[in-house]
Amino acid sequence: MIATLALIQDTFREALARKIFWGLFGLSTVMILFFLFLLNIDIVEGAMATVTLFGRTVNRVSDVDKWVRSTQAIVATFLYTWSMFLAVFASAGLTPSIMEPGRIELLLSKPVSRVHILLGRYVGNVLVVSCNVAYLVTAVWLILGIKTGIWSSSFLVSIATTIFVFAVLLTVVVLVGVLFESAALATMVTIALMIMSPILAQTSTMLKLLSSEWSRNVWRTLYYCVPKVFDMGKATLNLIQRDPVDVAMPIWTSAVFGALMLVAAVLVFRKRDF
Repeated sequence: MIATLALIQDTFREALARKIFWGLFGLSTVMILFFLFLLNIDIVEGAMATVTLFGRTVNRVSDVDKWVRSTQAIVATFLYTWSMFLAVFASAGLTPSIMEPGRIELLLSKPVSRVHILLGRYVGNVLVVSCNVAYLVTAVWLILGIKTGIWSSSFLVSIATTIFVFAVLLTVVVLVGVLFESAALATMVTIALMIMSPILAQTSTMLKLLSSEWSRNVWRTLYYCVPKVFDMGKATLNLIQRDPVDVAMPIWTSAVFGALMLVAAVLVFRKRDF
């Protein structure tokens, strides 16, 4: 446990030194300040809200609860797209950095296994991003709740789904980082998977358009094999807006993918000659 905590602490220390943590924290703070100071909401008898941005009235809302959930959905969408891209980009260098000459020899000289070193770095990386995700979502939830009096707890689910999807994508970053020691390549591969996800998610449409059974099977295989980034994002929005949702398949298929990637990374790292 002490070794694990030390490895996680080392990841946080490096994230701070590389300004990764502060960069994500700063972007989250900008959005929080927007909701805190630039968004004014006036409730009239609990049924009418005047929404003012930058001192100008831009909307009148008759259903406050629906407006709050729509606003939370917009924040969740932003968090799930741009913030995920930024988190992957910022985290890509944390795994290759431990294999730098001099540093890896120092780590391997300690009474800690290679598996422990890699998994400790992985967990630390997830925690760095988790802190920022929880900070942003919780702050926005509190601000909207205080200003409107509506506390929609479903918005907090986006913390869990965003962290889960990031944890799955990070396994790809770790595997590519261990194989090639390239932060740039790790970023490109992971973002390619993110871009592929919404395309592959159009399975029902593509199965009708594809002309052969062989091509349909290939499409199905690709869809079920890659992380369900798009499906998890859509499920999050449905939960926030209280629409029907089925997250079982996206969760377990993405979890299996992440587990396989992490196992592969561990096996490769154990056999690497440093």
